[in-house]
Amino acid sequence: MDTTASTTTAPAPSGKSIAINNAADISVIVVYFIVVLAVGLWAMFATNRGTVGGFFLAGRSMVWWPIGASLFASNIGSGHFVGLAGTGAAAGIAIGGFEWNALVMVVILGWIFVPIYIKAGVVTMPEYLRKRFGGKRIQIYLSILSLLLYIFTKISADIFSGAIFIQVAMGLNIYVAIIILLTITALYTITGGLAAVIYTDTLQTFIMLVGSIILTAFAFNEVGGYDSFMKKYMEAIPSNITIGNESINPKCYEPRADSFHIFRNPISGDMPWPGLIFGLSILALWYWCTDQVIVQRCLSGKNMSHVKAGCIMCGYLKLLPMFLMVMPGMISRILYTDKVACVVPEVCKEVCDTEVGCSNIAYPTLVVQLMPNGLRGLMLSVMLASLMSSLTSIFNSASTLFTMDIYTKVRKQASERELMIVGRLFILVLIGISIAWVPVVQSAQNGQLFDYIQSITSYLGPPISAVFFLAIFCKRVNEQGAFWGLVIGLLIGLSRMITEFAYGTSSCMKSSNCPDIICKVHYLYFAIILFAICIVIILTVSFLTKPIDEVHLYRLCWTLRNRTEERIDLDTDDTIKLEETDLGDETAPDKEVSCFRRAFNWFCGLDDQKGPKLSKEEEAALQMKLTDTTESPFWKRVGNINGIILLSVAVFCHAYFA
Repeated sequence: MDTTASTTTAPAPSGKSIAINNAADISVIVVYFIVVLAVGLWAMFATNRGTVGGFFLAGRSMVWWPIGASLFASNIGSGHFVGLAGTGAAAGIAIGGFEWNALVMVVILGWIFVPIYIKAGVVTMPEYLRKRFGGKRIQIYLSILSLLLYIFTKISADIFSGAIFIQVAMGLNIYVAIIILLTITALYTITGGLAAVIYTDTLQTFIMLVGSIILTAFAFNEVGGYDSFMKKYMEAIPSNITIGNESINPKCYEPRADSFHIFRNPISGDMPWPGLIFGLSILALWYWCTDQVIVQRCLSGKNMSHVKAGCIMCGYLKLLPMFLMVMPGMISRILYTDKVACVVPEVCKEVCDTEVGCSNIAYPTLVVQLMPNGLRGLMLSVMLASLMSSLTSIFNSASTLFTMDIYTKVRKQASERELMIVGRLFILVLIGISIAWVPVVQSAQNGQLFDYIQSITSYLGPPISAVFFLAIFCKRVNEQGAFWGLVIGLLIGLSRMITEFAYGTSSCMKSSNCPDIICKVHYLYFAIILFAICIVIILTVSFLTKPIDEVHLYRLCWTLRNRTEERIDLDTDDTIKLEETDLGDETAPDKEVSCFRRAFNWFCGLDDQKGPKLSKEEEAALQMKLTDTTESPFWKRVGNINGIILLSVAVFCHAYFA
């Protein structure tokens, strides 16, 4: 048994030495980051960040292909490469169903939700709910919940997945890797990374796809083609399967019998098919149709035809992760079985620093061991650059949410400088909490990162899905119903999440003492139950309280979307105050500012220069442009046909691999 253990861990040192021991890889990584930083500095010179009118007019000018590429780029990050490949290595192709569900959801986004948002004339999702329901409670609640989701899913999972890449490439301890990652991210942000994100998104998507296609070709060539891949995966069993003199249960290390099926047993399956169809659709409704990052890209479209075409392009791109991430992860298990599929806790601890399994290193190991010199460096740098750009965006969004929606409610007279300082300090707090949460990410859901992300979303996302769904399709729903549905839904979701992490997730090697009624309910089934409870609460409270007058709901609900009468917004008072404040700023006299101060403000994007004030005619034309959903009959027909084709492709893919 000792001999087996030594052979199992033997590849690790070679993996450490192979990654960055040649001039080609180092040169490519250095050149890549110099180019990204140069683009960032160029963006700072080229971007006009001062004119308000210019900012809004540019808001509806994007054409279909950057929308589609940006939707895909903002969705796919290093967490997907690590998580999808890891779960694929551990359990087969079913996790690819999570990606293919998006083919349906982007059509719902482009054809149903975006037209409502555009007609409503909103820019952010909390703004839509404030117009739809009035009041401030829901806005504050959404901000707090968004911060929780940022910490538990996006930031901690991104930091963890990026650290895994550095760990595998350089052989470092995972916490040393995290410190290096955050240091580079700080430099990247300071030198213009945030301004560069919009320019580098499409480029990184292209390089990422090209790199992963090359890697997939190498991987399939290595295992001898698709038929050989299917056969060898079912035989990929680690050599060390005993602890002391006791044999480990075969179901802990043998590939699942249903590894090549997407739809699995509704009771005993790890991805039960009713959960994959209905539970996942609830989570996808929250992510694809109500998440600010995704919706914002659609709202920037030139017209509805471009928005729909962008959604369709994103849908076709979402076909690829099954073949470029999930299947390469499965091939990694075939090629490096003793590392990726390790089952003995001590061996796993040596290989990847965690005892519950090492499936998360499947993709990084494949990149490091299989890619030729130069391409390996390019893939590693693209993974880290895309991760860092998403981290900077998340840090920026999170600090904005906290300072503008929460801190300003506590400190109403806070100065701009105070808000800037608080925002930056809050980012440090976020990073601290996220790093402290990394051990939970490592061990949760048997060490499978993507399962962990989806499970957290299942506990916290369904109440938001329920509120947006009813806000658009049921005009009778009011603020009281929406608020109590959100609050009670959050309490139920948190109770499940806290209980599961307090008891620990059960694994094949170690069962959890968590009560069956709580932890034995699959997280996708839990999402369905929680969604149904929230729907019932929202409707019950709404029907027991006063309805919102229709005059406040024109173009905010599906049934009233085509009404042309003037809408009286429920937040009129807030709007007037905002306009008055803006006017006060506009007429304020210019102050003498030193050259150093001006340079600092420009570098940080804090120019005080006001844009030219628009005339009433320009404002009316701008408002009409921002709320226009009309389409040319020809392009509308083309978009609808392509939408139907995309839905047909989604049905075919699910049926073929069912």
